[in-house]
Amino acid sequence: MNEATLDCRGMACPHPVLKAKEVVDRGDVARFSILVDNPAAKENVSRFLARAGYEVSVSEQGETFEITGNRDATSSPCELPVDAGRAETRTAVLVATEFLGRGDDVLGGKLVVNFIGTLKEMGQDLWRLIFLNGGVKLTIEGSAALNALRELEREGVTILVCGTCLNHFGLLEKKQVGETTNMLDIVTAMQLADKVISMA
Repeated sequence: MNEATLDCRGMACPHPVLKAKEVVDRGDVARFSILVDNPAAKENVSRFLARAGYEVSVSEQGETFEITGNRDATSSPCELPVDAGRAETRTAVLVATEFLGRGDDVLGGKLVVNFIGTLKEMGQDLWRLIFLNGGVKLTIEGSAALNALRELEREGVTILVCGTCLNHFGLLEKKQVGETTNMLDIVTAMQLADKVISMA
């Protein structure tokens, strides 16, 4: 088994995760060290390596994060989990805006909160909620949609929140619900879903 080191400083997500995936896919790397320079990449790479069967540690020097993963020969990669106990029909809802519709943002803000609150009526078919771009603002402290999202999460719906988007809006530390994620996880979730509903 080999060691690998990557320097992904200056790269925005999902590029550090995709670079890490290239190395992990070789299947012969027991120790993996990767340098990144933004919190979203740190979280995304750490989670990816953990899912790939690595024991992960992170150290910080200035603006650089060094993520180290160690894996023994008997460990096997983990895939994006499919929730046990949920229906066979998996519906993912992609939310890429904090407003629903165009014309009046105040009305649009109320409508999107009502939309999220009504998603529970989908029952067991609702599998993933994916938040991108302005949609990530619905997951932060003070959001009127927060209680409904927390209820859905308690009921087993996985909520994925784009880390690059949170970082862009300066909201990474304000997220209150869901899993900070990357484009690789988002694309994988869409691929695994039986149906994708897009609200953009």
